[in-house]
Order: sequence, then C-alpha cells, then structure tokens
Amino acid sequence: MDGSFYGPLGYSGWFPWAALGLLVLVAVWYAYVVLSTRRRTGPGVQEATRFTPPSDISGLQQDYLRRIDSVAREAQAGARSARAAHQELSLLIRSFTRDVSGVDAPRMTLADLRSVDPHGGNLPAVAEAIGRFYPAEFAAAPGCAVPGFAVQGSACQASAVPEAAETAREVIRSWN
Repeated sequence: MDGSFYGPLGYSGWFPWAALGLLVLVAVWYAYVVLSTRRRTGPGVQEATRFTPPSDISGLQQDYLRRIDSVAREAQAGARSARAAHQELSLLIRSFTRDVSGVDAPRMTLADLRSVDPHGGNLPAVAEAIGRFYPAEFAAAPGCAVPGFAVQGSACQASAVPEAAETAREVIRSWN
C-alpha cells in the first residue's frame, strides 16, 4: 500500500435510465389502477337497476302461499323429509322477502336478518320465523335438536312441519 487516495468508482450510464424507467412503470401502474376502478359513465354504460316493488303484492302472496301448501303436502305424504321441508319453507320466506322488499334475504344469515333496520317493515317477523326453522334445518340427524338451541319437544319431527308451514304462511300474509 502506497498510501495514495483512490477516488470514488464511477457507475454505469444505464443506472439513471433504469431508475427513470422504474418511476415511469410505477406511474403507469397507479394510473391504470385509478382509471380501471372509476365508475364509468356515458353512452353504452348501464347503471345498476334499482329495486322496484311489485305492483301486485297480493298475487305474489298467493303464489308463495300455494308453494308453502305444496311443501306441507309433500312433507305430510312423506315425499319430503322434515328437514328438507323446513329448509324449503325458509327459502320461500327469504325469496318472498327479496321479491317484495329488495333485501337479498336468501344470501343473509340469521344474524344479518336480525341486524337489518327494525323499521324496515316485516323483516323482524322474517328473522323470527327463520330462527324458529333453524333447529330443524341444521339438526345433526332427523329427529334431533341442535345443541345450543332451546327447542321444546323435537322440532325435527315431521309433525313440526304443519306448524312451520303455518308460521311461513303468517309471515307471507302479514306483509304489507
């Protein structure tokens, strides 16, 4: 070592161009994200359709009441199990709620239904009816109560289907 000082090493001329290229790529990426997630307006762009309540609620009620009667008859005849009948009755109430109010009840859990604004019409009655069907819908085996649910008697028996069907009918009839 001769004690002489060495100056800094030079860098290649392509480093500033690479840095500039990375900055441009990041800017392009941000522009793409912002532009691709904006709401689109203009010709050819459809807006989400808003819910329009049915004009003939009584006709819709009669249709759903007929469907409930059909489920009850099938369960009485033994063509449908008590569990399947309760599941179908729950789906019918949820579907009717969606058709009448626009609330997507078939995709909601019981907790979701209970948390919907209580001033939203008949939704508390819907949640109460669905809650009554849960023990029979989700029992481990036919004729068995679900642990954690307070069930009087065996809600999973076929004899519980007429009572459940009447509950479903009452929810449909009471809709205003």
